[in-house]
Amino acid sequence: MEAMSSQWQPAPPIQFPEHLQEPPPAAPQQPQRPWWRRSLATLLVIGALLLKVGKAALLLIPKAKVLTTSASMLVSVAAYSLIWGWRFALGFVLLMLVHEMGHVIQLRREGIEASAPMFIPFLGAAVMAKSLGNDATAEARVGLAGPVLGTIGALAIVPIAVTTGDEFWYALAFTGLLLNLFNLLPVVPLDGGRAMAALSPWMWFVGLFAMALLTFTYPNPILILILLLGAYETYRRWKARQSGDPAVNAYYRVKPAHRAIIAAVYLGLIAVCAIGMGLTFVERDIPG
Repeated sequence: MEAMSSQWQPAPPIQFPEHLQEPPPAAPQQPQRPWWRRSLATLLVIGALLLKVGKAALLLIPKAKVLTTSASMLVSVAAYSLIWGWRFALGFVLLMLVHEMGHVIQLRREGIEASAPMFIPFLGAAVMAKSLGNDATAEARVGLAGPVLGTIGALAIVPIAVTTGDEFWYALAFTGLLLNLFNLLPVVPLDGGRAMAALSPWMWFVGLFAMALLTFTYPNPILILILLLGAYETYRRWKARQSGDPAVNAYYRVKPAHRAIIAAVYLGLIAVCAIGMGLTFVERDIPG
């Protein structure tokens, strides 16, 4: 007799109509943290990341001066591009670089270690150094070296403008010359104020008056900042001179021959920049 086997299967579940089915039990809700705790946790995470990035930057910056200068230049180009477009912004920043390299070269000729130029959008650029020289003559040389090289850089654009006839190059040369002429105002911390340390410190007050007049006529944050810095620096220097300190008097003691050379360079730069601006000025009709 053949054995027969069978496999037992459970009966299918009974399906009730949907309207008779009980809804599944709801999952227990986790209590939500208050908003200030969530924000605090996010800020702590961001702060930790910034701390790590900041430590890495502090270790990298001293070893990458050229990279730091390049980065600040790119930031300045991006900032000025919002106003003038990238081509003019790039040319303007390069002209500032030429100007600042004049200071760097002369500082190193004076035996003073100088940093690479650092660019600050809408404020210009700066070179860091422990001093500007041993006396006012050295300070004047360092101060005028920037406008000398900067003016040469701006004048180098003029042949390109004449050859191409492109107003872009005329405008760039004009702006470069204007930049150097502005820096020759006889007020510290501008380059002209450095020159006045060797020529006639009384001119600092004339420069302050001119800066105040310029700020009143064309008010903007940059001029206000220069005016405030100039007022403070002039007060500090003049007070030091009136103290009668022999070291301060020795600092401002300048040989007549040196004073004549500095005056010739200073006045010559003003004349070259003014004449160059007249030759590169392009008159534009502004629709009314």
